[in-house]
Amino acid sequence: MSKERDGSRAASETSDVGTSRGGTEASRSPAETSHQVATSSWLVVYLKGVCMGAADAVPGVSGGTIALVTGIYERLIAAITAVSPARIRAVLLGILPGHRDDAADALRAVDAGFLVVLGAGIATAIVTVTRIVHTGIETMPVLTFGFFFGLIAASAWVLFSEVAVDTPARAAAAVAGFVFAFVVSGRAAATLGDGLPVTVLAGAISVSAMILPGISGSLLLVILGQYEYMTGTLSAFVDALLATVTGGPLAPLREHGIVVVAFITGAFVGLFTVAHAVRWALTRARTATLAFLVALIVGALRAPVVRTGEQLTELGRTWTPTAVAAFVAAAVVGAVLVVLLEHYTGIADIDGGI
Repeated sequence: MSKERDGSRAASETSDVGTSRGGTEASRSPAETSHQVATSSWLVVYLKGVCMGAADAVPGVSGGTIALVTGIYERLIAAITAVSPARIRAVLLGILPGHRDDAADALRAVDAGFLVVLGAGIATAIVTVTRIVHTGIETMPVLTFGFFFGLIAASAWVLFSEVAVDTPARAAAAVAGFVFAFVVSGRAAATLGDGLPVTVLAGAISVSAMILPGISGSLLLVILGQYEYMTGTLSAFVDALLATVTGGPLAPLREHGIVVVAFITGAFVGLFTVAHAVRWALTRARTATLAFLVALIVGALRAPVVRTGEQLTELGRTWTPTAVAAFVAAAVVGAVLVVLLEHYTGIADIDGGI
């Protein structure tokens, strides 16, 4: 009898627990469940944006590659190419009565929620990573630029294995890309300066890398001699913004904010011009265009070496055997990271992602 009572009590407790759990699950409405799923999905998109931004902030690593790896590349390209002047106008007119439906349709057409959340993740990472990189450039130029050299060199090696330079036209395109990057790299900053028109141009050109897995937007800034200037300006802008929030002066915020806005404006313009021009070139002469772009990376290898020498001079130092060894060691680390990324993702073929 005692065993029967114990068994009955255990069964009753098990039944109560099951009923309690079932009641808790049943108490969740479909709306609450849907909200939790949506929140989780947007968090995933944000984190993917963080990964893209971290890659975009470093020369030699492509945010487009990360988008391809994380499975959002096609959605990103579809959203970017869906943006048009007509849809922008429809969104801006949405504040007026009678135009809200058109604005909502335009926002859905460009996948605005996805772009906003992804952009927030990218911005978060870029602000964080560029601050670290800028500090490294100022305090440890040999190791920082050596690391960049390895990233760029390995990226070029991986990508060139996928590009056929087997016709005179393709060879000419490759030579043109190499010569252009080699001549411009390292000296563009002195030639172009850092005026607002140059900043707008830099933003327009660098954003084109978003549609090319394997091509780094930061690398294009390095070629143009604008990478250090923009990372330093962005860090100063964030500092000024935080200072203003705590009661600091507005002048530094205005000074650096103008440059940041100019760069963002250029990037926005680039979505309609440079990025579409690259896509047009890939459609008309895909292999030759890819040969030009990959050769551009090879030619850009001059930039980290030149910038290291300039930074050492500013610090009152010169190249020494120890500095060369440190540069090479950092380059090896960067190269290994790129090779490992390619090995585990199998995305060396930039042609397949476009």
